[in-house]
Amino acid sequence: MRVTFVGASTMAVDAAKALCERGHEVVLIDHDPERIEALAEVLDCGFVTGDGSRPAVLREVGPEQTDFLFALSDSDEANILAALVGRSLGFGRVVPKVKEPDLEAICTELGLDDVIVPDREIGLRLADLVEGRDSPELTTVVRSDLRFFGFEVPAGVGNGEGLELPKAARLIARTRDGKSVLADASTALQEGDEVVLIAEEGEIDGLRERFANGAKDSRPAGEGNRQR
Repeated sequence: MRVTFVGASTMAVDAAKALCERGHEVVLIDHDPERIEALAEVLDCGFVTGDGSRPAVLREVGPEQTDFLFALSDSDEANILAALVGRSLGFGRVVPKVKEPDLEAICTELGLDDVIVPDREIGLRLADLVEGRDSPELTTVVRSDLRFFGFEVPAGVGNGEGLELPKAARLIARTRDGKSVLADASTALQEGDEVVLIAEEGEIDGLRERFANGAKDSRPAGEGNRQR
């Protein structure tokens, strides 16, 4: 997979490091040349110095060859703008981070359905702890040979019936009209349903090709002022 981060925040750097270690191609964009220079010493990924909300800068990383664009700067407005520009340029999937929960509704109105609201997620986690709903982290239960995979059911798949899946994959959840339910192979699906599978790692590429219009080409990004 090919992933671009706008903003060299702690969240972006931690995610970039994990993705690089797992063999993914990563590009990190930040306006601060000193920050880029320091990160280049510790991260084995591509770098672009510039304003990640500007079309000219985002074009340097090859939008049509990039699977994800995460806008994780310290500015909500810049993240939303970067996501909108990124979507218009053809990035596979755009995900902005916003600190103000009220802006999530604005993102939805703008068609930005994948939004990260860190404070809300942490708040819900703390509330669960207080009410005794704590559970082991998924990473301690699901080891590296299993992966979660989510997608929106495309046209022609499901048609009111269940999915035909490989033996090493299981359907576990379906969301329709904002309501999520547990699911299995017999659960009726229709176009537009959001579903989550769990599968052995070796099945993920095949599932992505089948249900998510295939993986993006991973050709190198344009050079521009990219550093290594």
